[in-house]
Amino acid sequence: MSKSLIIVESPAKARTLKKYLGKDYDVRASVGHIRDLPVNSLGVDIKENFAPRYVTIKGKSKIISDLKKAAASADEVFLAPDPDREGEAIAWHIAHILQTARKPIHRALFHELTPKAIRAAIENATSINDDKFQAQQARRVLDRLVGYQISPLLWEKVRRGLSAGRVQSVAVRMICDREKQINAFTPVEYWTISTRLKGKNPPPFVAKLDKIAGRKAKVDNEEAAAAIVANLKKAAYSVAAIDKKERRRNPSPPFITSTLQQEANRKLRYTAKRTMGLAQKLYEGIELGEKGPVGLITYMRTDSTRINDDALTEVRRFINGTYGKEYLPAKPVTYKTSKSSQDAHEAIRPTDLRLTPEKVAPFLDKSTLNLYTLVWKRFVASQMRPALFDQTTITIKADIYLLKAQGAILRFKGFMALYVESTDENGDNNGQATEADGEGSIIPDVAAGEKLQFLDVEPKQNFTQPPPRYTEATLVKALEENGVGRPSTYAAIISTILDKEYVMLEKRKFMPTDLGGLVNDLLVHHFPDILNIEFTASMEKDLDLVEEGRSNWVNLLQDFYTPFEKTLAQAKREMKSVKREGIPTGISCKLCDGKLVIKLGKAGEFLACENYPTCKHTQNFKKDESGTVIPIEKEEPVVSGEKCEKCGRPMVYKHGRFGKFLACSGYPECRHIKAQTTGVKCPEENCSGELVQKISKRGKVFYSCSRFPACKFASWDKPVPTKCPGCGKPFLLEKTTRKGTVLQCIDKACGYSEPLA
Repeated sequence: MSKSLIIVESPAKARTLKKYLGKDYDVRASVGHIRDLPVNSLGVDIKENFAPRYVTIKGKSKIISDLKKAAASADEVFLAPDPDREGEAIAWHIAHILQTARKPIHRALFHELTPKAIRAAIENATSINDDKFQAQQARRVLDRLVGYQISPLLWEKVRRGLSAGRVQSVAVRMICDREKQINAFTPVEYWTISTRLKGKNPPPFVAKLDKIAGRKAKVDNEEAAAAIVANLKKAAYSVAAIDKKERRRNPSPPFITSTLQQEANRKLRYTAKRTMGLAQKLYEGIELGEKGPVGLITYMRTDSTRINDDALTEVRRFINGTYGKEYLPAKPVTYKTSKSSQDAHEAIRPTDLRLTPEKVAPFLDKSTLNLYTLVWKRFVASQMRPALFDQTTITIKADIYLLKAQGAILRFKGFMALYVESTDENGDNNGQATEADGEGSIIPDVAAGEKLQFLDVEPKQNFTQPPPRYTEATLVKALEENGVGRPSTYAAIISTILDKEYVMLEKRKFMPTDLGGLVNDLLVHHFPDILNIEFTASMEKDLDLVEEGRSNWVNLLQDFYTPFEKTLAQAKREMKSVKREGIPTGISCKLCDGKLVIKLGKAGEFLACENYPTCKHTQNFKKDESGTVIPIEKEEPVVSGEKCEKCGRPMVYKHGRFGKFLACSGYPECRHIKAQTTGVKCPEENCSGELVQKISKRGKVFYSCSRFPACKFASWDKPVPTKCPGCGKPFLLEKTTRKGTVLQCIDKACGYSEPLA
């Protein structure tokens, strides 16, 4: 009997396929990419049309060997990694290593893992899309050319271990630029004035000052507000006009990758990385008891809101049967897809509406269930009728003043009976219904010309606000709107800039670190095109043209690299060495006539004399809200009354980066520090140790497992026995930043952070 080999990238996906396909198919997993550019060299031959030099990824030799053996015993091979650029690249490399098997090789695209979709994908299998692979290859080479040539420059000029990326650096710039806008913002005072009035019919209601003498009200200070309040207290009030109209609220479209990441961050506090990981599980298959593994959602990397006809028929039948015909539109709802959309995949939706969140709840952990519920409800709601409101606006005349009162009553819930989108901090949700919608202020029935009774007036001082810092949701939104990266890359971009400590999350909002600000300023100055948002967006469009077969990937790279090479050479000559020279502060050194500069060390920034090594004075510092450097004076050690158990000298309290600790006064001859317990158990699996405070050879406080050297867990940040509200980890880390001290989760993917009270 003939047997076909199907190769996917994920073991979970392989298990789901095996369940549906049976014994006639041998399903194997490549476990991601099998080949890539080398880690320790550029791996691109620039002179030979940017030819990439691919090598086998470490640990993949056995997988490759097993795939070759499986292909040799099969009659044909179906390559079925994910249906996107990365999946196409995985398929291309697998096809390359299977050439010697001399078997027919097909490309199968699974947009959802259901029996019908799987069979259709195999029956309609094609060949590898070379244009799509070349687009991925061009992106990979571009990123390598930038990262592997700018990063060494940062090592030389700033500090080893730093990195630059073609897209990640632009994301950092966006965060840094927003921070500069916030710091440069000057609040402007303004006042709002509200009156409480009463008509013939209850209840009393509030009207706000709208116009003065026919012009839009503009109240700049307390004196002006007081004068208006005085006039309003003695004015006569009457109804000038009544405007009643029906207002509709339309449902949000079904999820695409970017909106799923945004909404999961707003509603569930999930990071983009966590969202995509959970969505991948839902797509590849979840064990549902006797049913076995079932793919619960369609492919999660998409920028299209398109829904196929079968799914539309199913959801309309469900809405009619569950909510009634009054909730069902006359025809299916269609949504516009952005001009940049590839439209290769459907929107993200449940594969089977009968698998409601309630039915699958026993088989899913809480986090995965929450995300599935979000997808399920959003999809169903997207095909329901709009919500209807009766909105009333009353215009009130009082002397030369016009005031307005508004109220809205929800008459028909429509889709809001099931799902409502969350709001961003700035309240901008592109006109879609949000959780802020619902019943507004209740205002009474009044008649035109009706006299109103004045009850009270309240002036309120306000100040204009700077643009808000980015959350993960608003950063993803900004990346998408500016064309920086693609939805499938947002999670990786955010994870990278957090891991590199160029930015941090404080109260779920992004702030640049000192390191991130420094590196950003250097890169913006010396590589203005690379850090330019429009340039980066244009490059994404060029990559799309390669995928569409309308542009050559080598020409794209040549057009990019010719000016980049010149810019790189100039930066190597002109970029100042922060490592050697430091950043000037203008602060005088205590020990000589030199000035202090900011330098970067392994433990962070510090002040050092510009005359080093003649003068070796160093000092810690902090920054105030305006960014001004403030030197921190050292405190004299306080004798504790205890003796050092190693040398007998007095033990003293010292102050380090992480607070007070107990150490031997004989330092540096004796480096003993009393191992103070933190009350936190070691997080390493199967370890019974406890985290204790210790001191390094350089005199810095750190925290490690009490079972060292059997357990080598260590942290520079102080563990605090407080459960993480974000992900439930058993402790938080006390971390000092330029904005103060924060408690943050040990898991960077969680991103939870709060200021230390």
